[in-house]
Amino acid sequence: MASPSTATQRATETKAGKPMEALAKKSSEVEDVFEHFDRIYGKLARRAFEIFSSNGKGFGHDLENWFQAESELLHPVHVEMTEQDGTVNVSAEVPGFDARDLEIKLEPTRVTISGKRETKDERRKGKTVYHEHCANEILRVVDLAAEVNTSKAEARLKNGMLEIHMPKGAAEKTIRVPIKAS
Repeated sequence: MASPSTATQRATETKAGKPMEALAKKSSEVEDVFEHFDRIYGKLARRAFEIFSSNGKGFGHDLENWFQAESELLHPVHVEMTEQDGTVNVSAEVPGFDARDLEIKLEPTRVTISGKRETKDERRKGKTVYHEHCANEILRVVDLAAEVNTSKAEARLKNGMLEIHMPKGAAEKTIRVPIKAS
C-alpha cells in the first residue's frame, strides 16, 4: 500500500505530470486578464452612458456613443513586429508613458502590453480653482510570429517607443519583462 504522502502527491498531479499548483497559477493569470477586461469594459460602459445622457438620452446612437467612449478612454498602441536573426522584435508606440507605468507579460506565443498613467493639474487664480484630472490606459495583446524563449527577453523604453527583443525558442512559462528606461 502506498504511503499517504505518495498518494497525496499523486492526487495533486495531473495526467501530464505537472503539479496542480502550476495549473492554479495559470488559472489566476487568466483571471487577472479577465478582471482587467472587465474593469475596462465597465469604464467604457459608464462613459458611453454619460455621453448618452449628455446628448439628451436620444436613442439610435449607441454605437457612436460607445466608439466615442473608446476613443476617449483607450489609446491605440501601434505595433510593428519583425523577425530577424533568430529574434522576434516588437516595437510599440507608448507616448507619455514611463517604464514604471507599463507592464509586459510574455508568453511563448503572445505578448501583452498594458499601462496606466494619471496626471493631475491644479491651479488657483484668485478664488477660482482650476482642477484637471486625466487618466490614460493602454492594452494591446500581440500574437507572436514564432515561439520565443521568455526567460531571455529584453525590453527598452526610449522617447515613447517600447522595444521588446525576444529570442526564438521554447520556454515553459509566462513571465513579466522588466523595462529598462534609456
